[in-house]
Amino acid sequence: MKIRVYYEDTDVGGVVYHANYLKFCERARSDAFFNKGILPYNEKRHFFIKDLHAKYIKSAKLGDLLDVTSELIEIRTASFKLRQKVFLNGKKLFKMDITIVQVDQSSKVKKFSDEEKEFLKELFREDFLRSEAL
Repeated sequence: MKIRVYYEDTDVGGVVYHANYLKFCERARSDAFFNKGILPYNEKRHFFIKDLHAKYIKSAKLGDLLDVTSELIEIRTASFKLRQKVFLNGKKLFKMDITIVQVDQSSKVKKFSDEEKEFLKELFREDFLRSEAL
């Protein structure tokens, strides 16, 4: 997913504020669902962030056009792990491993069906292939 860095994303020096890398990754995850014509939540389930580990490598700046990728690392019974990266002109600026758990509307952990697991594999497959090319 391509993301332009706007003034609102930066600090007074025109450098992307650290928390906004998390927002960029959130947008990429949501867009993966939107691009398939569905919402990342419905009346039966939604997702919570369980854990994340972020590594800031280099700063993006005002006006930069970033590429955010999402690679599916693991699917478990009720959670999945992604590796998300932010690139500028093919150079990695940020990397994050994030574990996301599926819950029902009462916020109780909800197991994935086999169909849901296959859907997640396909959903993040295209981004994985694109990240390999960067």
